[in-house]
Amino acid sequence: MQTEILVVDDEPEIADLVALYLGNEGFAVRRFYSPKEALDSALEAPPELAVLDVMMPGLDGFTLCRRLREKYTFPIIMLTAKEEEIDKITGLAIGADDYVTKPFRPLELVARVKAQLRRSLRYNGGQQEAEATAAYRGLFLNRETHVCTLDEKPVELTPIEFSILWTLCKNRGRVISSEELFKEVWGEKYFTGNNTVMVHIRHLREKMQDSAENPRYIKTVWGVGYKIG
Repeated sequence: MQTEILVVDDEPEIADLVALYLGNEGFAVRRFYSPKEALDSALEAPPELAVLDVMMPGLDGFTLCRRLREKYTFPIIMLTAKEEEIDKITGLAIGADDYVTKPFRPLELVARVKAQLRRSLRYNGGQQEAEATAAYRGLFLNRETHVCTLDEKPVELTPIEFSILWTLCKNRGRVISSEELFKEVWGEKYFTGNNTVMVHIRHLREKMQDSAENPRYIKTVWGVGYKIG
């Protein structure tokens, strides 16, 4: 059975190009120029990954991503025409897993799609772990149920945030570099200047009400990486 990818862009030439390259890789592509029609399709039958343009009339990519995240956890990649950091931060904050800036190389997008699908497969039980839970100072993670609680109160995490926190907890006391975290969570090679990990760490701290200056959980070891414990 083919893996279904949802592609949404109000510019037909871009949507068609993305659909062509993904189709050549054996994916079943559900292509939409209308974000509203794409949302209706996804709510009726969820895909295994979505590629969403940010700037679309009526229903922009951020809103579409937020609506999908209310119900599903499949990977979402955002396409943005802007280099502005705020767009990337906004996308990641509302639950996107990755972003690609226009103009982009189609083969790079295909590689990112494959990497997100590999990560999603691992996250959803494609690889069995010897232990399914992790705990530290009131923080509890269950990898089988994807539940995170802090002082017995639920913490809503995206799949990426859960994977980062899980990796840090399972390596408690050891400093994990951004490069190692990126390779473990995204399944890709880290490149210099990539601040994706830093942005997700910031969001984790906000959700856990943790302080970067005086952290109870995620500590920054400047110039090295991050650790818990």
